[in-house]
Amino acid sequence: MNKPNIPKKILHWYDNNKRPLPWRRKNTKKQHEYFTLVSEFMLQQTQVKTVIPFFNRFVKKFPNLESLDRADESKVLKYWEGLGYYSRAKNLKRTANIIVTKYSGSLPKGIEKLKALPGIGEYTSRSILSIAHNKPYIPMDGNVERVLKRVLLLKNKDQISKENLIKKKTFFSNSKRSSDYAQAIMEIGALICKPLVPICTSCPLTIYCKAFKKKDFVINANKKLNKTKYFEARVHKHKNKYLLIKNKKFNFLKNLIIFPMDEIDKEKFQLSIDKKINIKLSNMNMKIIINENNNKKTIKNGFLLDKSNFSKFIIPSFTKKIFNSLPHLK
Repeated sequence: MNKPNIPKKILHWYDNNKRPLPWRRKNTKKQHEYFTLVSEFMLQQTQVKTVIPFFNRFVKKFPNLESLDRADESKVLKYWEGLGYYSRAKNLKRTANIIVTKYSGSLPKGIEKLKALPGIGEYTSRSILSIAHNKPYIPMDGNVERVLKRVLLLKNKDQISKENLIKKKTFFSNSKRSSDYAQAIMEIGALICKPLVPICTSCPLTIYCKAFKKKDFVINANKKLNKTKYFEARVHKHKNKYLLIKNKKFNFLKNLIIFPMDEIDKEKFQLSIDKKINIKLSNMNMKIIINENNNKKTIKNGFLLDKSNFSKFIIPSFTKKIFNSLPHLK
């Protein structure tokens, strides 16, 4: 295997095939850092195609770190609305403040300093260092994992462990164009080495790929099973208004607007004859009973909201899904 050729092949492919993503636009160094920071926060647990319109809207309203730092959190959350996982927006706002006040508006270049910022962990710190600062890191996202598993034909539990995959990243060797190189490898995973049907005829790595040689493209994964939990959401309607509360009770959707709800046991859920819906969060499958009760009009810390006024409030998709499940709103 002639490893020095690997970066050349990957970068040649990238230069001719990369997507024109908005955070890749040519900008000043400072703007490039800011766009990288915002996009990396948005891309946590969210697909690229979903992020693009939110990113464009967000950076139009908050074009730099300073404007994001000055903004009210409620305004930041409003421009994040619909993207979900609102803790990311809160952490991004806090991180912007620290960078502006402590680092004079420039992203730190040390991995430990980055990891000390709210919302930035192992993966995001490496992404920022490689993409924004051109440091020789290859972040291990799902796309990179998939490429490694196929190229090296990694199948069993030990081979596909996170620890082993990190070791196997040496396959890619290094490039002076670290920023482009990291994005190029992720781009190959996203556009070419797809989960079900890879487009091998367009891949720059087929000459090295053991999966291609054996025609074995099945990807094995150490799956994390999401917990299933059961809830009862109470929908109280008065005229055309609905009773909502600011969530202080559950760790998910903290401080956001939800219906009054309680966690219940599986038996109660199964025995209920009320309408039921499923909502999937990143680490939890939620099975929810929709209990409609038009009699109760007040509740501690609750308020009535007309659906026509949704645009004036930060309403998470979770709450909207429950609204939309109500038959009289269809």
